[in-house]
Amino acid sequence: MNAQMKSVKYVWFVIGLLCVLPGNAGKRQSIWPAGKMPDAQPHQIAAMLDEASEAGFNADKHRMAYLEWYEKPDAAIANHACIVLISGGGYNSCCDMSLIRQWQETFSKLGFQCVNFVYRTPRPVGLPVYQTAWEDGQRAIRVVRSEARKRGFDPEKIGVISMSAGSHLALLLSTSSRTQAYEPVDKLDSVPCHINYAIVNAPAYVTTDGETGTPAWLQGYGTDVKLSDCFRFDDKTCPMSLHHGGMDEYSPNGSTLIYRQLRKMNIPSELHLYPNVGHGAYGLDRGVEFLRQIGIMGQLDAEEDIEKRYASDADRKEVLKQSVWPEGSMPNAQAHQLTPYIEWHFPKELKTKAIQIIYSGGAYEGNGTDGFEVAPARRYLNELGMTVVTLRYRTPRPKGLSKHTTAWEDLQRTIRIVRSQAEDYGLDPEQIGIMGSSAGGHLTLMEVTSSLHSSYLPIDEIDKLPCNVQWGIGIYPAYVLTDGMNGHNKNKGNTDDDVLAPEFSFDLNTAPMLFIHGDADGYSAMGSVKVWEKMRSMGIQSELHTLALREHCFQRQASPGTGSYTWLDRIADFLRAQKRL
Repeated sequence: MNAQMKSVKYVWFVIGLLCVLPGNAGKRQSIWPAGKMPDAQPHQIAAMLDEASEAGFNADKHRMAYLEWYEKPDAAIANHACIVLISGGGYNSCCDMSLIRQWQETFSKLGFQCVNFVYRTPRPVGLPVYQTAWEDGQRAIRVVRSEARKRGFDPEKIGVISMSAGSHLALLLSTSSRTQAYEPVDKLDSVPCHINYAIVNAPAYVTTDGETGTPAWLQGYGTDVKLSDCFRFDDKTCPMSLHHGGMDEYSPNGSTLIYRQLRKMNIPSELHLYPNVGHGAYGLDRGVEFLRQIGIMGQLDAEEDIEKRYASDADRKEVLKQSVWPEGSMPNAQAHQLTPYIEWHFPKELKTKAIQIIYSGGAYEGNGTDGFEVAPARRYLNELGMTVVTLRYRTPRPKGLSKHTTAWEDLQRTIRIVRSQAEDYGLDPEQIGIMGSSAGGHLTLMEVTSSLHSSYLPIDEIDKLPCNVQWGIGIYPAYVLTDGMNGHNKNKGNTDDDVLAPEFSFDLNTAPMLFIHGDADGYSAMGSVKVWEKMRSMGIQSELHTLALREHCFQRQASPGTGSYTWLDRIADFLRAQKRL
């Protein structure tokens, strides 16, 4: 037997032994042997804030970090996974009692073994702000892993969900388990302390402008700002779902930088960024979908075809078709390209005066209005009472011009037509949004960021109208970064050299956007992320969701309960937040 096999057998012998040792039963479980807790400091306690705030609280009885185990899930729903709940509180307290309750209720119903981890606070003196919490965290995961056999979960399905400073701690546990936070105190410290997945809400102190325990004073931007080097990103780094508010003083750029590093390591992960909200935990359902997608909750259900799910036009009242250009006036007309047109799809029950323009992708070589990138979204929005205009723009690519030139001309003209006719249909000419997928996503970015740049010379009175829009929706936009301006991203968009394509002006009319992108897409999700970062630097709040393990055209077929299945609901959420629905 080689040394590695002997080591593995010894570790699991220790785990089995610990499962039967006295002291492991009961709701609360101390994680350190008496007198062995490293870096003990007399001002620190381990208690949730509500308990610590009670009259008569005895600090001396609450010095040691502990685990609080919840009931085992019913055998009928148990998924043999364990999730550790980690509160935030600035490393000064464990204050997120309501979040702990919400997480416990949510994940217990989904079949997880839940356990609340309460670490030492307030911040230690003379050490990094996170040091004693990190020591407690590594020890806590070892204890949790040692409990696996007794409590009926898989020791390689242990994860965390966290908030704020607790998310900083979760990142340490996720990225740096190979780094020893403390000297071993007993045999338990031979048990591995890595985790297998993480849902990370609003991580604080992630960038170097806030790593000492302050808000990010440069907002996570600048040549002097990078990821804190306390995160080692070792070979045990786990998949993560990162959730952050766009106005968080603990900069969301920390989450985008973590996500970029995970991509460099080919670790499937998700990034969920929410506009116009500050420090908080958002998108719990997205975290659940992430766990389902990566297999933590068991085998995925069979994928379903989106065109079969949204096959009915029952919520559409009528369709009106019209040409984009007057006869003989189409700029840069080329004989090999199709003739562009638009169709107005009016809902049976109009519930909003806003208008959504939708078009497909197709590499600028072809496009249509009845396929999976257009028809399901149109039907979905008609059901919600919204008018949809579909555009079939000129393809294949024009000769002697940039790939997108004639399509951009068609889109600018379409927006002007819609604006000119909106009031005739009882709609608002100043509530127009555009949505495209793949090459259509690139086209959306062209118009959202560059509407002050006219793509053609005026031909009539309609062209005196502005062609800016109030919002954009980019579904896996292609050709966004310089390493993939005509195809797949060579570097996966992950390096600092992979910058935004030069055709995007980001002018003063740049509108907020929603991005949804597969994390495994060859047309890199980093294109969407880097546009989001650019918009944030301009003061424009946008929304972004990436989907773990999902490639281009993630929505065409998807498994129920995953983000690729519920993606249309993200559009409705975004439009409601924009007050368009």
